[in-house]
Amino acid sequence: MGIYSYELYHYYGVENIIRLGSCGGYTKDLKMFDLVLVDHTYTESNYALSMNNENCHYIGSSNILNAKIENTANTLSIPLVKANTLCGEVFDRYMTNMNEMQNRIPKEYNITGAEMEAFALFYNAHLLGKQASCILTVVDSYYYNEKATASQRQESLNQMILLGLESAILA
Repeated sequence: MGIYSYELYHYYGVENIIRLGSCGGYTKDLKMFDLVLVDHTYTESNYALSMNNENCHYIGSSNILNAKIENTANTLSIPLVKANTLCGEVFDRYMTNMNEMQNRIPKEYNITGAEMEAFALFYNAHLLGKQASCILTVVDSYYYNEKATASQRQESLNQMILLGLESAILA
């Protein structure tokens, strides 16, 4: 995500990127197949340090794009949960000790789910004066110990895709 978004912004003049993807839920507040609009994301990585010598681990999405996405969701009657995510480097289910990792996350960030691309996207947008947002579908839940099947994943993303495409028209 870091390479692609940087090149789209820097070399191709892209102003807005809305990432569509899947995420895992960490709390009872996120149910399977909920749509999540990422407000902020936290990472333990050193992406910002490597990219720009900045010790940054928590960054927000674009308020402008998020407002357009929220308005579009309201117009289309698509339920949307605005939440903060962990942007991890390893798929949760592969971790040897998920609880230990979750205990490292600063509680004040109120992390409710996890994905793997938003931080680099949001940071590049911040660095280059662009706009970035992220809409996710919950496809597994650490809290409820559930995960979507391959066919459920394929069929459950339609609302997210519709919301992303309709929002992009306004962006």
